[in-house]
Amino acid sequence: MAHTKRVRKNLIMYPLGTVGRDMVYALFANFLLTFVLITKNLTDAQLAAITAIMVAARVFDALNDPIMGNIIEKTRTKWGKFKPWLLIGGITSSLVVIAAFNNNGINGWSFVIYFGVIYFLYSITYTMNDISYWGMIPALSSNADTRNQFTSRATLFAGIGSTLASVLIPMLTTGSMAIGGNAVTAYGLVAIIICILSPLFAMFTLFGVKENRSDMAKPAPRISLKMIAKTITGNDQLMWIALIFLLHQIGNGLVVGGIGSFYIYFEFGYAGGLYSLFTMLGMSVTAFLMIFYPAISRKFQRKRLLGILQNVAIVGYMTMLLAGLFMPGGMMLKFYVMTVGYMLANFGQYGFYLVMMISIINTVEYNEYKHGKRAEAIISSLRPFLTKLGSALCVALTSATYLIFKVTGITNGISAAENTAAMDATFNKEQAIGNLLSNVQKSQSTGLLLAMTLVPLAFMLAAFFLYRAKYKLDEPEYERICQELECRRSLVNE
Repeated sequence: MAHTKRVRKNLIMYPLGTVGRDMVYALFANFLLTFVLITKNLTDAQLAAITAIMVAARVFDALNDPIMGNIIEKTRTKWGKFKPWLLIGGITSSLVVIAAFNNNGINGWSFVIYFGVIYFLYSITYTMNDISYWGMIPALSSNADTRNQFTSRATLFAGIGSTLASVLIPMLTTGSMAIGGNAVTAYGLVAIIICILSPLFAMFTLFGVKENRSDMAKPAPRISLKMIAKTITGNDQLMWIALIFLLHQIGNGLVVGGIGSFYIYFEFGYAGGLYSLFTMLGMSVTAFLMIFYPAISRKFQRKRLLGILQNVAIVGYMTMLLAGLFMPGGMMLKFYVMTVGYMLANFGQYGFYLVMMISIINTVEYNEYKHGKRAEAIISSLRPFLTKLGSALCVALTSATYLIFKVTGITNGISAAENTAAMDATFNKEQAIGNLLSNVQKSQSTGLLLAMTLVPLAFMLAAFFLYRAKYKLDEPEYERICQELECRRSLVNE
Protein backbone atom coordinates (compact mmCIF):
# COMPACT_ATOMS: atom_id res chain seq x y z
CA MET A 1 0.00 0.00 0.00
CA ALA A 2 2.79 2.40 0.94
CA HIS A 3 4.64 1.51 -2.24
CA THR A 4 1.53 2.18 -4.37
CA LYS A 5 0.99 5.53 -2.67
CA ARG A 6 4.62 6.50 -3.27
CA VAL A 7 4.37 5.55 -6.97
CA ARG A 8 1.20 7.63 -7.40
CA LYS A 9 2.83 10.67 -5.82
CA ASN A 10 5.97 10.23 -7.87
CA LEU A 11 3.89 10.01 -11.06
CA ILE A 12 2.68 13.55 -10.31
CA MET A 13 5.75 15.21 -8.85
CA TYR A 14 8.43 13.75 -11.12
CA PRO A 15 6.94 14.94 -14.45
CA LEU A 16 6.16 18.45 -13.13
CA GLY A 17 9.85 18.99 -12.48
CA THR A 18 10.76 18.99 -16.17
CA VAL A 19 8.43 21.72 -17.47
CA GLY A 20 10.85 24.56 -16.79
CA ARG A 21 13.88 22.49 -17.78
CA ASP A 22 12.50 21.87 -21.22
CA MET A 23 11.52 25.50 -21.68
CA VAL A 24 15.20 26.32 -21.13
CA TYR A 25 16.29 23.55 -23.48
CA ALA A 26 13.86 24.65 -26.21
CA LEU A 27 15.05 28.26 -25.89
CA PHE A 28 18.72 27.34 -26.14
CA ALA A 29 18.56 24.47 -28.64
CA ASN A 30 15.88 25.77 -31.00
CA PHE A 31 16.22 29.56 -30.84
CA LEU A 32 19.86 30.38 -30.08
CA LEU A 33 20.97 30.23 -33.72
CA THR A 34 17.88 32.17 -34.81
CA PHE A 35 18.62 34.78 -32.12
CA VAL A 36 22.20 35.07 -33.36
CA LEU A 37 21.16 35.41 -37.00
CA ILE A 38 18.54 38.13 -36.44
CA THR A 39 20.50 40.19 -33.88
CA LYS A 40 24.13 39.87 -35.10
CA ASN A 41 25.71 40.77 -38.43
CA LEU A 42 27.75 37.71 -39.37
CA THR A 43 30.12 36.93 -42.18
CA ASP A 44 30.03 33.44 -43.66
CA ALA A 45 33.29 32.68 -41.83
CA GLN A 46 31.81 33.75 -38.49
CA LEU A 47 28.68 31.64 -39.02
CA ALA A 48 30.89 28.68 -39.93
CA ALA A 49 32.94 29.25 -36.74
CA ILE A 50 29.80 29.37 -34.60
CA THR A 51 28.59 26.15 -36.21
CA ALA A 52 31.97 24.50 -35.54
CA ILE A 53 31.78 25.58 -31.89
CA MET A 54 28.34 23.98 -31.50
CA VAL A 55 29.52 20.72 -33.02
CA ALA A 56 32.77 20.73 -31.03
CA ALA A 57 30.89 21.31 -27.78
CA ARG A 58 28.75 18.24 -28.44
CA VAL A 59 31.79 16.14 -29.25
CA PHE A 60 33.14 17.32 -25.90
CA ASP A 61 29.95 15.90 -24.40
CA ALA A 62 30.96 12.50 -25.74
CA LEU A 63 33.23 12.35 -22.71
CA ASN A 64 31.38 14.74 -20.44
CA ASP A 65 28.00 12.97 -20.41
CA PRO A 66 29.14 9.43 -19.51
CA ILE A 67 31.61 10.84 -16.98
CA MET A 68 28.81 12.85 -15.40
CA GLY A 69 26.69 9.71 -15.32
CA ASN A 70 29.46 7.89 -13.51
CA ILE A 71 29.93 10.78 -11.07
CA ILE A 72 26.24 10.51 -10.23
CA GLU A 73 26.66 6.78 -9.65
CA LYS A 74 29.47 7.58 -7.21
CA THR A 75 27.56 10.31 -5.36
CA ARG A 76 26.50 9.44 -1.80
CA THR A 77 24.51 12.07 0.10
CA LYS A 78 21.51 12.11 2.42
CA TRP A 79 19.55 13.58 -0.51
CA GLY A 80 20.46 10.61 -2.73
CA LYS A 81 22.67 10.60 -5.79
CA PHE A 82 20.41 12.36 -8.30
CA LYS A 83 18.92 15.39 -6.51
CA PRO A 84 22.11 17.32 -5.64
CA TRP A 85 23.13 17.42 -9.31
CA LEU A 86 19.58 18.21 -10.39
CA LEU A 87 19.68 21.35 -8.23
CA ILE A 88 23.24 22.46 -9.03
CA GLY A 89 22.82 21.87 -12.76
CA GLY A 90 19.45 23.61 -12.86
CA ILE A 91 20.66 26.83 -11.27
CA THR A 92 23.97 27.09 -13.12
CA SER A 93 22.49 26.29 -16.54
CA SER A 94 19.85 29.00 -16.01
CA LEU A 95 22.58 31.57 -15.30
CA VAL A 96 24.49 30.52 -18.43
CA VAL A 97 21.40 30.74 -20.66
CA ILE A 98 20.61 34.24 -19.34
CA ALA A 99 24.13 35.28 -20.35
CA ALA A 100 23.68 33.66 -23.79
CA PHE A 101 20.74 35.93 -24.66
CA ASN A 102 21.88 39.13 -22.94
CA ASN A 103 25.01 40.27 -24.74
CA ASN A 104 24.06 43.43 -26.62
CA GLY A 105 27.16 45.29 -27.74
CA ILE A 106 29.33 42.21 -28.31
CA ASN A 107 29.79 41.74 -32.04
CA GLY A 108 32.06 40.25 -34.70
CA TRP A 109 34.79 37.84 -33.68
CA SER A 110 34.53 39.01 -30.06
CA PHE A 111 31.01 37.62 -30.06
CA VAL A 112 32.21 34.35 -31.62
CA ILE A 113 34.67 33.91 -28.72
CA TYR A 114 31.98 34.85 -26.18
CA PHE A 115 29.60 32.39 -27.84
CA GLY A 116 32.18 29.62 -27.57
CA VAL A 117 32.68 30.12 -23.83
CA ILE A 118 28.93 30.24 -23.19
CA TYR A 119 28.23 27.16 -25.30
CA PHE A 120 30.81 25.01 -23.53
CA LEU A 121 29.59 26.17 -20.12
CA TYR A 122 26.04 25.23 -21.11
CA SER A 123 27.24 21.77 -22.18
CA ILE A 124 28.65 21.19 -18.70
CA THR A 125 25.90 22.71 -16.57
CA TYR A 126 22.86 21.36 -18.43
CA THR A 127 24.43 17.90 -18.51
CA MET A 128 24.48 17.83 -14.69
CA ASN A 129 20.77 18.57 -14.63
CA ASP A 130 19.62 16.45 -17.56
CA ILE A 131 21.42 13.22 -16.71
CA SER A 132 20.38 13.36 -13.07
CA TYR A 133 16.74 13.90 -14.07
CA TRP A 134 16.35 11.15 -16.68
CA GLY A 135 18.71 8.83 -14.83
CA MET A 136 16.22 8.78 -11.97
CA ILE A 137 13.57 6.80 -13.93
CA PRO A 138 15.09 3.32 -13.39
CA ALA A 139 15.29 4.14 -9.66
CA LEU A 140 11.56 4.94 -9.56
CA SER A 141 10.36 1.55 -10.81
CA SER A 142 11.57 -1.64 -12.49
CA ASN A 143 8.07 -2.64 -13.59
CA ALA A 144 7.80 -2.24 -17.37
CA ASP A 145 4.29 -0.76 -17.38
CA THR A 146 5.02 1.65 -14.53
CA ARG A 147 8.25 2.70 -16.21
CA ASN A 148 6.27 3.40 -19.38
CA GLN A 149 4.00 5.65 -17.31
CA PHE A 150 6.92 7.58 -15.82
CA THR A 151 8.54 7.96 -19.22
CA SER A 152 5.38 9.00 -21.04
CA ARG A 153 4.29 11.42 -18.31
CA ALA A 154 7.74 12.97 -18.09
CA THR A 155 7.82 13.38 -21.88
CA LEU A 156 4.27 14.79 -21.73
CA PHE A 157 5.30 17.53 -19.32
CA ALA A 158 8.59 18.00 -21.16
CA GLY A 159 6.48 18.46 -24.28
CA ILE A 160 4.28 20.98 -22.46
CA GLY A 161 7.37 22.97 -21.48
CA SER A 162 9.00 22.86 -24.91
CA THR A 163 5.69 23.57 -26.67
CA LEU A 164 4.97 26.58 -24.44
CA ALA A 165 8.43 27.89 -25.21
CA SER A 166 8.17 27.12 -28.93
CA VAL A 167 4.80 28.90 -29.18
CA LEU A 168 5.45 31.92 -26.96
CA ILE A 169 9.05 32.74 -27.90
CA PRO A 170 8.38 33.61 -31.59
CA MET A 171 5.30 35.64 -30.62
CA LEU A 172 7.19 37.65 -28.00
CA THR A 173 10.43 38.16 -29.93
CA THR A 174 9.61 38.51 -33.64
CA GLY A 175 7.66 41.05 -35.64
CA SER A 176 5.29 43.68 -34.27
CA MET A 177 4.53 41.72 -31.06
CA ALA A 178 8.15 41.66 -29.87
CA ILE A 179 8.65 42.79 -26.28
CA GLY A 180 10.22 46.24 -26.39
CA GLY A 181 9.62 46.43 -30.12
CA ASN A 182 12.74 44.52 -31.12
CA ALA A 183 14.29 41.05 -30.91
CA VAL A 184 17.38 42.20 -29.00
CA THR A 185 15.40 43.34 -25.94
CA ALA A 186 12.76 40.65 -26.26
CA TYR A 187 15.09 37.63 -26.25
CA GLY A 188 16.97 38.98 -23.24
CA LEU A 189 13.80 39.37 -21.15
CA VAL A 190 12.30 36.07 -22.29
CA ALA A 191 15.50 34.26 -21.30
CA ILE A 192 15.43 35.78 -17.81
CA ILE A 193 11.78 34.79 -17.25
CA ILE A 194 12.24 31.20 -18.45
CA CYS A 195 15.43 30.75 -16.44
CA ILE A 196 13.64 31.84 -13.27
CA LEU A 197 10.78 29.41 -13.92
CA SER A 198 13.10 26.43 -14.45
CA PRO A 199 14.45 26.08 -10.87
CA LEU A 200 10.96 26.72 -9.50
CA PHE A 201 9.50 23.77 -11.41
CA ALA A 202 12.45 21.62 -10.33
CA MET A 203 11.25 21.93 -6.74
CA PHE A 204 8.42 19.48 -7.49
CA THR A 205 10.97 16.74 -8.21
CA LEU A 206 13.46 17.80 -5.55
CA PHE A 207 10.95 17.84 -2.68
CA GLY A 208 8.10 15.66 -3.96
CA VAL A 209 9.80 12.55 -5.38
CA LYS A 210 11.13 9.62 -3.41
CA GLU A 211 13.36 7.26 -5.38
CA ASN A 212 14.75 3.82 -4.53
CA ARG A 213 18.15 4.34 -2.83
CA SER A 214 18.91 0.74 -1.91
CA ASP A 215 21.95 0.66 -4.18
CA MET A 216 23.55 3.44 -2.12
CA ALA A 217 24.26 0.93 0.64
CA LYS A 218 26.88 -0.58 -1.64
CA PRO A 219 30.33 1.01 -2.03
CA ALA A 220 30.45 3.69 -4.69
CA PRO A 221 31.90 2.43 -7.98
CA ARG A 222 35.25 3.75 -9.21
CA ILE A 223 35.18 6.38 -11.91
CA SER A 224 37.25 5.48 -14.95
CA LEU A 225 37.04 6.12 -18.66
CA LYS A 226 37.79 2.46 -19.23
CA MET A 227 34.73 1.40 -17.23
CA ILE A 228 32.51 3.89 -19.09
CA ALA A 229 33.76 2.66 -22.46
CA LYS A 230 33.41 -0.96 -21.39
CA THR A 231 29.81 -0.43 -20.22
CA ILE A 232 28.80 1.19 -23.49
CA THR A 233 30.70 -1.01 -25.94
CA GLY A 234 29.90 -4.19 -23.99
CA ASN A 235 26.17 -3.69 -24.51
CA ASP A 236 25.44 -4.40 -28.18
CA GLN A 237 21.79 -3.40 -27.89
CA LEU A 238 22.76 -0.08 -26.33
CA MET A 239 25.18 0.58 -29.17
CA TRP A 240 22.56 -0.08 -31.86
CA ILE A 241 19.82 1.92 -30.17
CA ALA A 242 22.28 4.79 -29.66
CA LEU A 243 22.95 4.96 -33.42
CA ILE A 244 19.24 4.67 -34.22
CA PHE A 245 18.29 7.37 -31.72
CA LEU A 246 21.00 9.70 -33.07
CA LEU A 247 19.76 9.35 -36.65
CA HIS A 248 16.23 10.10 -35.51
CA GLN A 249 17.29 13.15 -33.50
CA ILE A 250 19.21 14.72 -36.38
CA GLY A 251 16.20 14.66 -38.67
CA ASN A 252 13.62 15.46 -36.01
CA GLY A 253 15.18 18.81 -35.10
CA LEU A 254 15.47 20.36 -38.55
CA VAL A 255 12.05 22.07 -38.65
CA VAL A 256 12.10 23.62 -35.16
CA GLY A 257 15.86 24.22 -35.22
CA GLY A 258 15.47 27.29 -37.43
CA ILE A 259 14.76 26.15 -40.97
CA GLY A 260 11.00 26.02 -40.32
CA SER A 261 10.86 29.54 -38.91
CA PHE A 262 12.82 31.13 -41.75
CA TYR A 263 10.76 29.25 -44.34
CA ILE A 264 7.57 30.62 -42.79
CA TYR A 265 9.05 34.14 -42.62
CA PHE A 266 10.26 33.99 -46.23
CA GLU A 267 7.03 32.54 -47.58
CA PHE A 268 4.36 34.25 -45.44
CA GLY A 269 5.99 37.29 -43.81
CA TYR A 270 8.01 38.21 -40.71
CA ALA A 271 5.32 37.46 -38.14
CA GLY A 272 6.20 35.54 -35.02
CA GLY A 273 2.54 34.81 -34.34
CA LEU A 274 2.21 32.90 -37.61
CA TYR A 275 5.19 30.69 -36.86
CA SER A 276 3.84 30.18 -33.34
CA LEU A 277 0.56 28.98 -34.83
CA PHE A 278 2.46 26.61 -37.14
CA THR A 279 4.41 25.25 -34.17
CA MET A 280 1.45 25.05 -31.79
CA LEU A 281 -0.80 23.18 -34.20
CA GLY A 282 2.05 20.99 -35.38
CA MET A 283 2.92 19.92 -31.86
CA SER A 284 -0.63 19.70 -30.52
CA VAL A 285 -1.19 16.21 -31.93
CA THR A 286 1.68 14.85 -29.87
CA ALA A 287 -0.43 15.37 -26.75
CA PHE A 288 -2.43 12.31 -27.78
CA LEU A 289 0.67 10.11 -27.70
CA MET A 290 1.94 11.73 -24.52
CA ILE A 291 -1.26 10.82 -22.70
CA PHE A 292 -2.17 7.49 -24.28
CA TYR A 293 1.20 5.94 -25.05
CA PRO A 294 1.10 3.54 -22.05
CA ALA A 295 -2.28 2.21 -23.20
CA ILE A 296 -1.15 2.04 -26.84
CA SER A 297 2.05 0.21 -25.86
CA ARG A 298 -0.03 -2.52 -24.20
CA LYS A 299 -1.92 -3.18 -27.45
CA PHE A 300 0.81 -2.73 -30.06
CA GLN A 301 4.29 -4.14 -29.91
CA ARG A 302 6.94 -1.51 -30.55
CA LYS A 303 8.06 -2.66 -34.00
CA ARG A 304 4.51 -2.78 -35.31
CA LEU A 305 3.78 0.63 -33.79
CA LEU A 306 6.86 2.08 -35.46
CA GLY A 307 5.58 0.91 -38.85
CA ILE A 308 2.32 2.79 -38.32
CA LEU A 309 4.12 5.92 -37.11
CA GLN A 310 6.49 5.82 -40.06
CA ASN A 311 3.61 5.75 -42.55
CA VAL A 312 1.91 8.69 -40.84
CA ALA A 313 5.16 10.69 -41.00
CA ILE A 314 5.61 9.93 -44.71
CA VAL A 315 2.13 11.27 -45.48
CA GLY A 316 2.87 14.37 -43.41
CA TYR A 317 6.19 15.22 -45.06
CA MET A 318 4.82 14.62 -48.55
CA THR A 319 1.87 16.92 -47.79
CA MET A 320 4.25 19.68 -46.70
CA LEU A 321 6.48 19.19 -49.74
CA LEU A 322 3.73 19.13 -52.36
CA ALA A 323 1.92 22.12 -50.84
CA GLY A 324 5.15 24.07 -50.69
CA LEU A 325 6.08 23.29 -54.29
CA PHE A 326 2.74 23.59 -56.10
CA MET A 327 0.37 25.84 -54.13
CA PRO A 328 0.59 29.61 -54.81
CA GLY A 329 2.99 31.42 -52.48
CA GLY A 330 1.72 33.55 -49.61
CA MET A 331 -1.78 32.02 -49.51
CA MET A 332 -3.15 31.19 -46.07
CA LEU A 333 -4.68 28.01 -47.49
CA LYS A 334 -1.15 26.90 -48.34
CA PHE A 335 -0.05 27.74 -44.80
CA TYR A 336 -2.80 25.61 -43.25
CA VAL A 337 -2.23 22.66 -45.60
CA MET A 338 1.46 22.73 -44.68
CA THR A 339 0.55 22.94 -40.99
CA VAL A 340 -1.63 19.83 -41.30
CA GLY A 341 1.28 18.07 -42.96
CA TYR A 342 3.57 19.12 -40.11
CA MET A 343 1.03 17.81 -37.60
CA LEU A 344 1.13 14.36 -39.21
CA ALA A 345 4.92 14.38 -39.56
CA ASN A 346 5.38 15.47 -35.96
CA PHE A 347 2.94 12.81 -34.74
CA GLY A 348 5.05 10.12 -36.37
CA GLN A 349 8.34 11.61 -35.19
CA TYR A 350 7.22 12.04 -31.59
CA GLY A 351 5.82 8.52 -31.37
CA PHE A 352 9.17 7.28 -32.69
CA TYR A 353 10.91 9.30 -29.95
CA LEU A 354 8.81 7.66 -27.21
CA VAL A 355 9.66 4.20 -28.50
CA MET A 356 13.36 5.11 -28.57
CA MET A 357 13.21 6.40 -24.98
CA ILE A 358 11.81 3.12 -23.69
CA SER A 359 14.22 1.13 -25.84
CA ILE A 360 17.26 2.88 -24.34
CA ILE A 361 16.03 2.49 -20.76
CA ASN A 362 15.35 -1.22 -21.30
CA THR A 363 19.02 -1.83 -22.02
CA VAL A 364 19.63 -1.34 -18.26
CA GLU A 365 18.16 -4.79 -17.55
CA TYR A 366 19.95 -6.20 -20.59
CA ASN A 367 23.23 -4.91 -19.16
CA GLU A 368 22.46 -6.51 -15.79
CA TYR A 369 21.54 -9.75 -17.57
CA LYS A 370 24.84 -9.86 -19.47
CA HIS A 371 27.28 -8.33 -17.00
CA GLY A 372 25.61 -8.36 -13.58
CA LYS A 373 25.57 -4.54 -13.34
CA ARG A 374 22.71 -2.18 -14.11
CA ALA A 375 24.84 0.97 -14.69
CA GLU A 376 21.68 3.07 -14.73
CA ALA A 377 23.24 6.51 -14.75
CA ILE A 378 25.88 5.65 -17.35
CA ILE A 379 23.30 4.19 -19.74
CA SER A 380 20.84 7.00 -19.08
CA SER A 381 23.61 9.53 -19.78
CA LEU A 382 23.70 8.41 -23.42
CA ARG A 383 20.21 9.75 -24.15
CA PRO A 384 20.97 13.40 -23.36
CA PHE A 385 24.36 13.08 -25.04
CA LEU A 386 22.76 11.72 -28.20
CA THR A 387 20.06 14.39 -28.06
CA LYS A 388 22.67 17.12 -27.85
CA LEU A 389 24.94 15.54 -30.46
CA GLY A 390 21.94 15.18 -32.77
CA SER A 391 21.09 18.82 -32.11
CA ALA A 392 24.64 19.88 -32.99
CA LEU A 393 24.64 17.88 -36.23
CA CYS A 394 21.22 19.34 -36.95
CA VAL A 395 22.74 22.81 -36.50
CA ALA A 396 25.53 21.86 -38.90
CA LEU A 397 22.96 20.84 -41.53
CA THR A 398 20.93 23.98 -40.83
CA SER A 399 23.95 26.28 -41.18
CA ALA A 400 25.04 24.47 -44.34
CA THR A 401 21.56 25.04 -45.76
CA TYR A 402 21.76 28.75 -44.90
CA LEU A 403 25.17 29.08 -46.54
CA ILE A 404 24.25 27.07 -49.66
CA PHE A 405 21.10 29.10 -50.30
CA LYS A 406 22.65 32.42 -49.13
CA VAL A 407 20.10 32.95 -46.36
CA THR A 408 22.55 35.08 -44.35
CA GLY A 409 22.22 37.83 -46.95
CA ILE A 410 18.62 38.24 -45.76
CA THR A 411 19.21 37.61 -42.04
CA ASN A 412 21.97 40.22 -41.82
CA GLY A 413 19.48 42.77 -43.13
CA ILE A 414 16.94 41.65 -40.51
CA SER A 415 19.64 41.97 -37.83
CA ALA A 416 20.42 45.53 -38.91
CA ALA A 417 16.73 46.43 -38.70
CA GLU A 418 16.29 44.80 -35.27
CA ASN A 419 19.34 46.59 -33.83
CA THR A 420 18.23 49.92 -35.28
CA ALA A 421 14.81 49.40 -33.66
CA ALA A 422 16.51 48.69 -30.33
CA MET A 423 18.19 52.10 -30.47
CA ASP A 424 15.42 54.09 -32.17
CA ALA A 425 11.80 53.37 -31.21
CA THR A 426 10.52 55.45 -34.18
CA PHE A 427 12.24 53.26 -36.77
CA ASN A 428 9.75 51.39 -39.01
CA LYS A 429 11.19 47.92 -38.59
CA GLU A 430 8.28 46.07 -40.21
CA GLN A 431 8.54 48.05 -43.43
CA ALA A 432 12.30 47.60 -43.66
CA ILE A 433 12.11 43.84 -43.10
CA GLY A 434 9.15 43.56 -45.47
CA ASN A 435 11.24 45.14 -48.22
CA LEU A 436 14.04 42.66 -47.51
CA LEU A 437 11.73 39.65 -47.69
CA SER A 438 10.31 40.80 -51.03
CA ASN A 439 13.77 40.10 -52.46
CA VAL A 440 13.87 36.46 -51.33
CA GLN A 441 14.45 34.22 -54.36
CA LYS A 442 12.27 31.19 -55.11
CA SER A 443 15.36 28.98 -54.98
CA GLN A 444 16.04 30.12 -51.39
CA SER A 445 12.57 29.25 -50.04
CA THR A 446 12.52 25.99 -52.03
CA GLY A 447 15.89 25.03 -50.59
CA LEU A 448 14.56 25.52 -47.06
CA LEU A 449 11.45 23.50 -47.95
CA LEU A 450 13.49 20.52 -49.18
CA ALA A 451 15.71 20.66 -46.10
CA MET A 452 12.70 20.55 -43.73
CA THR A 453 10.88 17.69 -45.50
CA LEU A 454 13.04 15.26 -47.46
CA VAL A 455 16.09 15.37 -45.18
CA PRO A 456 14.27 14.53 -41.89
CA LEU A 457 12.25 11.85 -43.68
CA ALA A 458 15.45 10.22 -44.96
CA PHE A 459 16.94 10.12 -41.45
CA MET A 460 13.72 8.70 -40.00
CA LEU A 461 13.58 5.93 -42.61
CA ALA A 462 17.19 4.97 -41.90
CA ALA A 463 16.45 4.79 -38.16
CA PHE A 464 13.28 2.77 -38.75
CA PHE A 465 14.94 0.06 -40.84
CA LEU A 466 17.91 -0.21 -38.47
CA TYR A 467 15.56 -0.63 -35.50
CA ARG A 468 13.67 -3.43 -37.19
CA ALA A 469 16.87 -5.21 -38.17
CA LYS A 470 19.14 -4.74 -35.15
CA TYR A 471 17.19 -4.04 -31.96
CA LYS A 472 16.31 -7.38 -30.32
CA LEU A 473 14.79 -6.33 -26.99
CA ASP A 474 11.16 -6.55 -28.04
CA GLU A 475 8.44 -7.12 -25.46
CA PRO A 476 8.72 -10.94 -25.15
CA GLU A 477 12.53 -10.85 -24.94
CA TYR A 478 12.54 -8.03 -22.37
CA GLU A 479 10.00 -9.91 -20.24
CA ARG A 480 12.12 -13.07 -20.43
CA ILE A 481 15.19 -11.14 -19.29
CA CYS A 482 13.31 -9.59 -16.35
CA GLN A 483 12.06 -13.02 -15.24
CA GLU A 484 15.57 -14.43 -15.45
CA LEU A 485 16.93 -11.56 -13.34
CA GLU A 486 14.20 -12.12 -10.76
CA CYS A 487 15.15 -15.80 -10.53
CA ARG A 488 18.79 -14.87 -10.02
CA ARG A 489 17.90 -12.45 -7.23
CA SER A 490 15.74 -15.11 -5.54
CA LEU A 491 18.61 -17.58 -5.59
CA VAL A 492 20.95 -15.01 -4.05
CA ASN A 493 18.46 -14.17 -1.29
CA GLU A 494 18.06 -17.84 -0.42
